Amino acid sequence: MSLRTAGSVLVVFLWSVAVVLGQDVWSVTYSTQSICTLKGSSVDLFCFYTYPSGTVTTTFWFTKIVNLRDDPDYKGRVTYRSDRMNVHTLKITDLRERDSAEYKFRFITDQTGEKYTGDPGVTLSVTDCRVGDATMVLRTAGGRLSLLVFLWSVAVVLGQYGWSVTYTTRSICTLKGSTVNLSSSYTYPSGTVTSTFWFIKTFDVENYVNLRNDSDYNGRVTYHSDKTNGHTLTITDLRESDSATYKFRFITDQTGGKYFGNPGVTLSVTGLLVKVTPPTVTEGQKVTLTCSTTCTLGDNPTYVWYKNGHVTTKSTSLFLNPVSSEDAGRFSCSVEGHEDLHSVEETLTVTYGPKNTSVSVSPSGEIVEGSSVTLTCSSDANPPVDKYTWYKKNVASPKASGQSYSITNIISEDRGGYYCEAQNGRGSMNSTALMIIVAGKPTSFVTAAVGIIVVVLVLILCLSGFMWFRKKASKSTSDTRDTSENVQGDSSPVYDNISGMAMTSTAAQAADTDNQDDVHYASVHFSGSKNQEVPLYSTVQLPQPQIQDEDVQYAAVKFSRPSAATR
Repeated sequence: MSLRTAGSVLVVFLWSVAVVLGQDVWSVTYSTQSICTLKGSSVDLFCFYTYPSGTVTTTFWFTKIVNLRDDPDYKGRVTYRSDRMNVHTLKITDLRERDSAEYKFRFITDQTGEKYTGDPGVTLSVTDCRVGDATMVLRTAGGRLSLLVFLWSVAVVLGQYGWSVTYTTRSICTLKGSTVNLSSSYTYPSGTVTSTFWFIKTFDVENYVNLRNDSDYNGRVTYHSDKTNGHTLTITDLRESDSATYKFRFITDQTGGKYFGNPGVTLSVTGLLVKVTPPTVTEGQKVTLTCSTTCTLGDNPTYVWYKNGHVTTKSTSLFLNPVSSEDAGRFSCSVEGHEDLHSVEETLTVTYGPKNTSVSVSPSGEIVEGSSVTLTCSSDANPPVDKYTWYKKNVASPKASGQSYSITNIISEDRGGYYCEAQNGRGSMNSTALMIIVAGKPTSFVTAAVGIIVVVLVLILCLSGFMWFRKKASKSTSDTRDTSENVQGDSSPVYDNISGMAMTSTAAQAADTDNQDDVHYASVHFSGSKNQEVPLYSTVQLPQPQIQDEDVQYAAVKFSRPSAATR
């Protein structure tokens, strides 16, 4: 390698240092990426480092993570040198071929967890190869000039370059649908800033597309600036297509006053994905559900789990062991604090044999001879039951197959207990027996009505006959009683000649009662016995052939019935 080539490499390195100084971020810059030197010689490896805040507490070089000073292979051959300009030098003496390796510089600050390693490091090759004198000047123990040139160059950079953009983070992983803020701060040597914007696309080498003018971000981008040269980009409703490297650019009123921070901030937008392992499981086995992303979310997020839309638990993963049929359902997840951003639902399928097997009968109610019923078998199973078999208790052979079993024109021999067996690829289960009780054949309505009418008619006939016989017996007794009384009583005639009596009476009274009414009353006495009780009266019309119609006369006839005492 010539001195001119070595000088070109150094210039590139110094420019890199200038960029690093302007950005005020974590960095390690090496003076070269590779060195080839002779076995038995000495070598100096240089680096320059930066950090945002705090105080450096530890610096060292390593090849196996172990501080080179503590590595027994380098015992007594390693020295470190540092200065206030954050330049660090590793010197290895008495080089051996096994010293060939990649050497990296690491430093630690007093800030919690603030550690940084320059990666990739410097590749050292120790060999018997021939190297040019100029290279030896720059890289061996006699190459102190290279260190002086390096330090001088750093001083020049510190004094002459003031352009910088510093990002608060170099990479972000965030959720689809959420909002993200990308922040930066910038410096410049002089003039006034006339334009600030973020971009991911360029028209050409010097023309960049302002994110506000990018149609893919229409209505989703806002900028915020402050007086201390801070600038923040806010993107809402993030999409997975927004994953890109975002860079901040500013322009001043000075000629050529344009600068952007490189390499920018890498934004990764991820959705949430539920992984079910295995997706289909048999009851009693185990299953794992994981909420995964395409990038690593920061701050160790807590995941919220949902089953059929309802919160179940909070954990990174779900472990179901053993799994049951009740665990089947639709599962999704979200990140705590972003519960509105659910993953797509994934279905957990649990297979199991028949459960809750039962028999129902239709129609319900009393079962009588000559009627028909249908028995139906029901069972919960996954996959569904593919075979139903019907049995009657104490009968070995099956009665029928299919989910329903119909018994028509039932007879008394059909009574008994019926049950079904449900089967699928995971098992089988019998139902409890359903008792069929067969009642006698019912009498029809018409037959019942006719029977009732016949009974009523018979009763009426019997009652009528009874009354007739009773009446006849009563009359016979009365006639006998009257004959007896007549024989024992007065023998005079019962009946008088009413007409003669009436005419005689009328003639006798005619002279004295000329002015009286034409109607006359007479009392007629029929003697049946000497003791009379209740008189009977009757109006008797006496025949008057020679008297006018209006001269009709009436006689009062009194009938006397023998008293009980004379009977």
